[in-house]
Amino acid sequence: MTIKEIAQLAGVSASTVSKIINNNDDSISDATRTRVLEVVKKYNYAPYSPSVRAGLRTFVLGVIFRSSMSMARLVGGMTERAGEAGYMLQILNSRDDAECERKNLLLMTTTGQVDGILWEPLGEESAAALEQLQHSRIPYITFNDPHNPSCCLDYARMAYRATNLLIDAGHREIGCLLTTGTRTAAFLEGYRQCLFDHQLLFDEDLIFQEADEKLIHRIAARTVSGLVSTHFATALKLYEKALSLHYQIPYDVSLVSLKDDRREQGDFPRISSLSIPFGPFGAYLAGALIDTIEKKETEIRPFEPGLELLSKGTVDIPFSMRTRKITVIGSINMDIYLTFPALPHSGKTVSTALTASYPGGKGINQAVGAAKLGHRVCLVGRVGNDVESDQIYDTMKEYAIDCSGLMRSTNQATGRAYIFVEEKGDSMISILSGANLALTPEDIEENRYLFDHTGYCLICTEIALEVVRTACRTAQAHGVKTIVKPSACSGLGDDILRHIDILVPNLDEIYEICPRELFSSSLSEKADYLLSKGVGLVIVTLGAEGCYVKGAGIDERFPAMDFTPVDNTGAGDAFICALASYLLYGYDLRRAIRIAGYAAGFCITRQGVIPALVDKATLESYIRQKEPGVLK
Repeated sequence: MTIKEIAQLAGVSASTVSKIINNNDDSISDATRTRVLEVVKKYNYAPYSPSVRAGLRTFVLGVIFRSSMSMARLVGGMTERAGEAGYMLQILNSRDDAECERKNLLLMTTTGQVDGILWEPLGEESAAALEQLQHSRIPYITFNDPHNPSCCLDYARMAYRATNLLIDAGHREIGCLLTTGTRTAAFLEGYRQCLFDHQLLFDEDLIFQEADEKLIHRIAARTVSGLVSTHFATALKLYEKALSLHYQIPYDVSLVSLKDDRREQGDFPRISSLSIPFGPFGAYLAGALIDTIEKKETEIRPFEPGLELLSKGTVDIPFSMRTRKITVIGSINMDIYLTFPALPHSGKTVSTALTASYPGGKGINQAVGAAKLGHRVCLVGRVGNDVESDQIYDTMKEYAIDCSGLMRSTNQATGRAYIFVEEKGDSMISILSGANLALTPEDIEENRYLFDHTGYCLICTEIALEVVRTACRTAQAHGVKTIVKPSACSGLGDDILRHIDILVPNLDEIYEICPRELFSSSLSEKADYLLSKGVGLVIVTLGAEGCYVKGAGIDERFPAMDFTPVDNTGAGDAFICALASYLLYGYDLRRAIRIAGYAAGFCITRQGVIPALVDKATLESYIRQKEPGVLK
């Protein structure tokens, strides 16, 4: 390809092409220059001369990095953008050495092998080298240079954004975790500016250099509720250290960090972070230099990328604003549903083709129900080391339930419940306990920290009674109110009853846990017996008849809500988790019971407990239509 052929393809004279190729094109219009350069790059034109003359276009960009770290982060974006525009890169590394930097600049400015230079100066010691570059009259752009702020990664802006995320979540005691490096000073400036703009005082004591004992003490004392970090590696160390000390992020402290955009995203831990846009910044620099070389732009526009938040997993409201959580201790099963026209009984065989399976058990049901109603929930129990246990962990993850107290038993299968459902909604259940019976009092003792910051502990008796006893005692020792569902047990000892704040049996269960001599007594007399043993409140659920409540200052029946039954299996669990949820929200007992009745009603309208458990928005929307005064 000759100059004449290039001129013919571009529709200009050969002299015009020559002027553009030799960088002597000030008198030529931008449109003509662009058209000729597009043809030159499309056909990979190169001069016949065996050596490149100074001033001749080479379509090579020179890049001088300060260090290997900068090179690794930016070169990908530069290469991609340069390639799109028909350029190649010649890359040199100054290795943080002033003499090496001077030699690199000398090489690029005297050989005529580059059309322009991208240069990352070392600092003030680069002043003499800058003068040398200016004398060469080669187009250049400095980057990550305080003297050229338009071509810098704006760490101050990133820090401002990270700090503002925490302020928007309600945080006021926000610390700054600084790791020494090139971004540190600018990051601190952005953090301080954000505090100033929101009229929050800057406190030197909230500046931390590492995840040390000073920081952990601040988290424990609740004098720092959120942290911003310059480096993801430091944020990860804090996360791991907090976890080892049984602190939870973001429950105890929220965390936002900067993160390299080249780092792979893993499922754990999902630390909330702002991606540092190294790739887009490299592309921006190459594009800006090409525009300068080709005289498309007379002024370089500042680099202003969007700042993407990667995950919201470690940002939440501060501890001081948080409602206390609900801790659930109980059975964890896979529920296998079998639907029949009529339930089986002794001497009668029935068959069905209708079956379904869901994670279940009173522990899971109550945990998911409370989570759907807007609470932070922790589940304590045991599963096997099998496929079913993986499904259970996935379900807990779906509803953001804390699984710190969920343990695997290698020599036991996950519990199973076989649920026989009659078409009109009645059901009967057979349970294969499996790993549920492997839960021990020692498991409760080892997980005592899970009772911290708990408002209500929901306990069912489909686990060993010694575990129920330990759980009740541990909960009350932490100032936590207990709600116990006495299912699948023939009695509760006095040493358990005295530690129960609210006992919720159904009609069959209250007969089981009261002495035989009270068999023919009224519900009121049975409740009196339980109250005399130390139970704070007795609520007997009566299915379609509602519930009977007796305790200090209350002796009352509450009607059931009008819902068409499909499967009544989880009604009691729905009632209990809603009762705890709305008591924790500050509702009085009578209104909480009414709301719990609606939640139980929703639960009987679908087969399978978890799919039928109602969420907070749906429940409250329905109640506002039916009985708006309950929610006031």
